[in-house]
Amino acid sequence: MSVFDRLKTTKTTNPPVSLLYGVDGVGKTSLAAEWPGPILYLPTEGERPPSDVELTTPGTVESFHGLLDIFGELLDSEHDFKTVIVDSLDGLEPLVWGATCQRLGVDTIEAPGYGRGYIEADAEWKDYLGGVSALSRAGIYVVQLAHPEIVRFDSPTTDPYSRYTIKLHKRANALVREQADIVAFMNYRVSLKEKEVGFNKKVSHAEGGNERLVHFNEKAGFSAKNRYSMPDSVPYRKGQGFAEWAKYLPSAANDNSASKAKAA
Repeated sequence: MSVFDRLKTTKTTNPPVSLLYGVDGVGKTSLAAEWPGPILYLPTEGERPPSDVELTTPGTVESFHGLLDIFGELLDSEHDFKTVIVDSLDGLEPLVWGATCQRLGVDTIEAPGYGRGYIEADAEWKDYLGGVSALSRAGIYVVQLAHPEIVRFDSPTTDPYSRYTIKLHKRANALVREQADIVAFMNYRVSLKEKEVGFNKKVSHAEGGNERLVHFNEKAGFSAKNRYSMPDSVPYRKGQGFAEWAKYLPSAANDNSASKAKAA
């Protein structure tokens, strides 16, 4: 049979793998907690949900292989979990490096020299991302949280400038962004105002309130992307976060309705 005889149209309806990063205290975990439940929350050392959010968790993830074991149980056992939250990717990175060092028989990720340790860590990151993809194929939403950092971006078409990106080593940063269906940046809305301070002299200052935006498309100031023709940004209002995302997700019609009913 010719390959042309086997052609068919296809469209994925798997729940997306999302990566949500943003400035401190902007509400990343609160937003992720609005995803369809029951939710399994997997925190790394030092992470916890805000005081008004209650999430089910097996406790702090203490090793890379321990996290993969949890993924395996989710894939091999019967359960009701519809969403997994990994909090955070930058908290997971030292565990990834620890697993890489154990495999190589070295004490630190820098020990192999010439950046080889970070190259070797690609294998562990790909194992992690393979598990994340398997969860999505099994019908489970995966929301990965991360903190931001400001880095210099050397654009080939403009002068260098600074932008927000995910707080990971550049190799891991590229891997997790490539594999995610949605990379969203969350920040407060800020506007610049000019103020006269003297004769023919003005200074600019930033003004912002409590309004929060989630950005889905790349801009000069931050990394972002999506595979669902989502708008450049949507406002985040507590209790309506997943509903705003779900408008654009083919997998989310029923989940969106359930989320709205729960919020009501």
